[in-house]
Order: sequence, then C-alpha cells, then structure tokens
Amino acid sequence: MTYAFLGLSYLLGATPTSFWVGRVVHGLDLREHGSGNLGATNALRVLGWRSALPVMLVDIAKGWVPVAVFPSLAGVEVDGPGFVWALGFGTAAILGHMFSFWVGFKGGKGMATSCGVFLALAPLSVLGGFVVWLALTLGTGYVSLASIAAAAVLPPLIAFTPHRGGTTLVWFSVVLAVFVIWKHRTNIVRLMRGEENRFQRGFPKGGGERS
Repeated sequence: MTYAFLGLSYLLGATPTSFWVGRVVHGLDLREHGSGNLGATNALRVLGWRSALPVMLVDIAKGWVPVAVFPSLAGVEVDGPGFVWALGFGTAAILGHMFSFWVGFKGGKGMATSCGVFLALAPLSVLGGFVVWLALTLGTGYVSLASIAAAAVLPPLIAFTPHRGGTTLVWFSVVLAVFVIWKHRTNIVRLMRGEENRFQRGFPKGGGERS
C-alpha cells in the first residue's frame, strides 16, 4: 500500500499545472516562451498573474497533499516510524514536479512544491522563508535570488522553530536546499555576471527575468 502511495505522490507532483493552463487557457506551450521553465514564476511572466496564482496554489498543494493526507490513507503514523514514508511521499512529489513524464521529464525548479511539503511539517519555517523571499523579491527585483535565499534559510528556520520529524527533517531540508540551489545554478552565474533580469512589478505578460 505504501509503495502505491509513493507512486501516486510522483504522479500528483508530475501534474504539469502551468503547461496545461498555458495550453488550455492561452493556447501556448510554456516551454517555448519566457525561460521555458514550467514553474509558477515563468507562468507569471508569460501568462499573467491571474493564471500564475492558481498554478502556484496547485503546485503547493502537490507537495502538501502527499505529506498531510497520504500517510493516514496508507496507514502510517507521521509522528512515528512512518515519518520516513511521509518524507518519501513528499520527495516523490517534488521529483515529479521537477521531472514530469507528461512533458518529457521537464518541469519546474521545485520551490512551490517543496513549500507545500514543509507547510505540512514545519509551517512556521515556511512563513519565515516566505518573508525572506518576499523581502528580497520586492527589495532587489530578483526572483531567483529570493528563491535561492529562501531555500538557504529554510534549514536553520526549521531547526529553531517547532516542526515534526526532529533532526531528520532538518537534514532533509539541507539536502533539498542544496538541490534547489543547484537547479538555480544558471541563475547564479547570471547574477554574478550582472546579466540576470529583474522582476517587473505590475505583473506584465511576457518578457521579464529568466529562471
């Protein structure tokens, strides 16, 4: 049963939300516009905020549901030995989002879906990470920099705020933060070169920062 929910977690995470919204609502293949990334940020640039907002909420839910709902359905206890399974479900959802079989194993960079996973396990740390992300996004205009910083501060935030899973979750957050930052490696190079475009306030359609 637990292995079935592991597969279901991947399938849920692999749902290419932004791709389908782009296709159905706008008649666009998001892989061919903006940065080509199938995440909420590129949806915001290309499709506008009215489409990007539901994309982001669904992408967060793709991480939250496997961790908050699937363990009880699978008969495992999150606050016990079953916590490993909860992390497994969450990891499968994140990998599904990043490497979706629906779109040639492409996808987003995992920020929103990871947020959903930690929202189920350490909500206060997610709130702190969001404050960091929002402050840097509005203060610098670089969404990529804000995302990298939010990923980097998440492990210490989890360590010093109430959370489930003890030190296991802290180390999981460290590994995930490294992976998310690695996914932003091209953004880091552009930031160092001064070539990264800034987020434009007002939610314009098209153009904007690459991610």
